[in-house]
Amino acid sequence: MVTVAALHLAPGSRLPMKARDAVEVETAAGIVGDRYHGSRHRQVSVQSAESIAEAEELFGAPIPLGLTRRNVTVSTGEVPRQPGSLIRLGPVLLEVVRVAAPCKLLDDTIGRGAQEALRRRGGSICRVLAGGHLAVGDPVELEVLAAA
Repeated sequence: MVTVAALHLAPGSRLPMKARDAVEVETAAGIVGDRYHGSRHRQVSVQSAESIAEAEELFGAPIPLGLTRRNVTVSTGEVPRQPGSLIRLGPVLLEVVRVAAPCKLLDDTIGRGAQEALRRRGGSICRVLAGGHLAVGDPVELEVLAAA
């Protein structure tokens, strides 16, 4: 079963990510207390621990989840990248807006080569269709079928 493995937020741009056991996610707004809360499209970022493990092999060293700058890490599986795809995290429903491209800042914070190792493994940027209380351990559906 796929679950929420880690939750992170940063109160401002370039500020360190803080691990949380649980967060409140607001519909059409994002994670309360996160730097992107209230933005139009970039509300929640989602990555897979499995993809991070692949990146670690390429990078040759551990990649701390908080340094990837993503909000939600799921335990396994591939995070959908196609815009319009739906992801359910516990009670929260997300819609993929775009691929989360790793930025150059990763080479500065994690180490040289981190950005390249995370390319195509950085997860997705989503907007919140339905909010709620989200906690580490909550069940995850990576490809929710849209209602017909």
